[in-house]
Amino acid sequence: MRRDIFQAIADPTRRAIIALIAVQAMTPNAIAENFNTTRQAVSKHLRILTECELVKQEQKGREIYYSLEIDKMKEIDQWIEQFRIIWKTRFNQLDHLLSTIKKNTK
Repeated sequence: MRRDIFQAIADPTRRAIIALIAVQAMTPNAIAENFNTTRQAVSKHLRILTECELVKQEQKGREIYYSLEIDKMKEIDQWIEQFRIIWKTRFNQLDHLLSTIKKNTK
């Protein structure tokens, strides 16, 4: 089952995992050390993130390292960008309105 990337990032633990592996690739055990949960729970989160293609696995010897899939994160950024534009426009309009009110009160 292919999951939606927004479903994946809706969970705070998965967002925290993304933040951790954005800095450097990590093994599941290293990731689990940062949470007050079981290794199995972290593995479940990693599986969901992998299914959504937000993280990728790389085998190095006997260990599997997880790292962030930057291109997939760009999809999220592109979706959010539309809201940045809307809010920037609204803030600019508010700034203009406040400047006009300030001029008229003098």
